[in-house]
Amino acid sequence: MEIEGKKRIAITFPYHKDWVAEIRQWKGAIWDPRLRCWHVQDNAYYRHLLGLEPKSEAFETGIAEKLSEEKAEHIRQFIRFMRSKNYSVQTIKTYTEAIRCFLLYFPDKETTGISNLDVIDFNNDYIIAKRLSYSYQNQIVNAIKLFYGSILNAAIEIEKIHRPRKIKKLPNVLSKEEVKRILNSLVNLKHRTMLSLVYSCGLRCSELLHLTINDIDAKRNLLLIKQAKGFKDRVAPLSNKTIQLLRAYYLAYKPKHYLFEGQYPETAYDQRSLQQVMKTAVLKAGIQKPATLHWLRHSYATHLLEAGTDLRYIQTILGHSSSKTTEIYTHVSTRSIQNITTPFDDL
Repeated sequence: MEIEGKKRIAITFPYHKDWVAEIRQWKGAIWDPRLRCWHVQDNAYYRHLLGLEPKSEAFETGIAEKLSEEKAEHIRQFIRFMRSKNYSVQTIKTYTEAIRCFLLYFPDKETTGISNLDVIDFNNDYIIAKRLSYSYQNQIVNAIKLFYGSILNAAIEIEKIHRPRKIKKLPNVLSKEEVKRILNSLVNLKHRTMLSLVYSCGLRCSELLHLTINDIDAKRNLLLIKQAKGFKDRVAPLSNKTIQLLRAYYLAYKPKHYLFEGQYPETAYDQRSLQQVMKTAVLKAGIQKPATLHWLRHSYATHLLEAGTDLRYIQTILGHSSSKTTEIYTHVSTRSIQNITTPFDDL
């Protein structure tokens, strides 16, 4: 079908909360209340995903471009394997593209003939030579391990594939005064409520955009965050100040499903639009740092730690699987560091 001059694929199915939760994660998926259906961009990736094209045709124009049929078939098997393991659509897309890039580097070798030495060559001659990031290299390793773990009779020994040395970067943190300036710079009630909720509950951008009106538990002062990263549910405390702001927002906008709706009713707010809201607010606040939405989450965790909140509670609120992830905020907290007396003062 065609909407506003753009080709879209309409998707209809009997209501099921798990199916709805899945399609909400699809990039660019929109619910149309007039047509009573979801729709996504009409491209080779979604055509293949939805089974609208023969496999060979979809892959020739998309995922398996320039790959041999042998490698393309292994990628198809890999996609089916990830679907059966309930990986998200975005993870499947990311890993598939990573493996496609890896296999394209060895045009004269079959998939099962690639060895651990080839992985080292790929790291040195492609990733390092192109100065690609640690995170991308680690992503490639994750994809290779999963891919070759699902293929029999491969030359690669996945347990011997090494990861790049992790770059230890401290999280970027804003002061309370800087956060206040950013929030106060927003005149639009909807924009101010969104950024306030990101900071006051330590939310990821995607978590905020997938909130529904039923996720606010005002009686218990809790925010329910469902099926977040790693398909985990969690709760975050809501302050009275935040609840008052949410009530004022609700009375003004009256959202029907998503807490923060996009251009069309019952559709989620656009992620790029929210990022632009943050960028504009930072500029208006006169802050010179390149602050992003995720800085608000880091700032929330650091300010909790500086206020004396136990690290275990911060881990639970943020939804970290490992305490080591949360412990990084101890390195940017100034609570203890500011109490240290430098020996220079004794000279």
